[in-house]
Order: sequence, then C-alpha cells, then structure tokens
Amino acid sequence: MVTEGSPQIRRDRELAARVAAGDQEAFDEFFKEYFPRLFRFTLTRADNNAELAEEIVQRTMCIVVRKMGTFRGEALLFTWLCQICRNEMHTLYRQRRLEFTDDLPIEDHPAVQAALEAAFADDFRPDTAHRHGEIAKFVRVTLEHLPANYSQVLELKYVQGHSVAEISDQLGMGDKAVESMLSRARKAFKEAFHTLWDFEPGFVVEQ
Repeated sequence: MVTEGSPQIRRDRELAARVAAGDQEAFDEFFKEYFPRLFRFTLTRADNNAELAEEIVQRTMCIVVRKMGTFRGEALLFTWLCQICRNEMHTLYRQRRLEFTDDLPIEDHPAVQAALEAAFADDFRPDTAHRHGEIAKFVRVTLEHLPANYSQVLELKYVQGHSVAEISDQLGMGDKAVESMLSRARKAFKEAFHTLWDFEPGFVVEQ
C-alpha cells in the first residue's frame, strides 16, 4: 500500500525525521534497509558494474543524508531515494562521458519490486525470488490488459509515486476526477489480475 497517509508512508516520515535529527540508531536502520536496495536498483542501470554502482550509491547516500529533512512523504521514501540516485547517476555519467539508459520494463521498477516485497512479506525469502519475479511479470501483463488511461494513472500513482495533485496537473484533470479514476483503475486491476492469474495481487489496489 503506497497511498498518502498509509502506515508505510507514516513509517517513512518517522524514519526520515529521526535520521535528519541525527539519530544514529535510525541512520543504521536506514542504511541497512536502503543501501542494498539502492545498490540493486543502480546495478541494473550500470550494466552490472558493481564498482560503479557502489560509487553511485555512496554518493547518493551522502546527498540523501543532507537532504533528509526535506522529505515530506508525498511518495514512498524508496521512490524519493531512487529519484535522487537516478539524478546522481546522470551527473556521474555526464562527468565521465558514459552513455546512460533508464529504460526498464515495469516489473524491474524499484517501486514495483518494493510493492511485491511488501505484499509477500510474510513468506518472502531469497529462495522464493523466482516466484517473486514471475509475479512481477504478471503485474506487467495485467497492466497491459487495462485501458490505457487506467494503466497510466496507476503508473503515475504507484510506480512513479506522484500525489493526486501532481497527477491532476499532468493529466489536466481535477483532483476529484483523478481520485475517481484511481478508484476505478484499482478495481479494474484487481479484477483483471484475479481473472488472469487466479490469485489476489494484494497491492496497489487498497485505499
């Protein structure tokens, strides 16, 4: 669940505030959870160059610690971190005159991966990674079966982490109209997922 005011968002805000206040225990918790995830996010985009990926994530973490006080919880903390990391990758690639690509299939998007991990937190283990990847592909195919406007609004909200107000600006719609479309899109996604795959998705469908 990644809606505004959700337990995850509240946890993200609390953790960010503690890190910004200089809480060492909070920083250790933050680093332990997010450094590996950012590394995986970066490694895919750095052509599996582990040394380059680690450098980018280290630079990102330095920036993040300075900026943590600006996190407002309008998107998941991980989504916010990934945006900063992506910007730092662009900067480093420009400095070194390397070619940068960020064209990944939706199932590889960090926000989708985070949602999948949260959805299957009770039984997710490293040895279930294959099933985890299969479900991610089910997500992609399900989105492809939805009307284009539904897929677009779900991606804006749950993949890119935009607020309702930001989506309204991008689509030229009122907030109420976006909320209504999100509600219909969530319902359509849940029904399509269940119809296509015969099990409940457990994420991006709850208020």
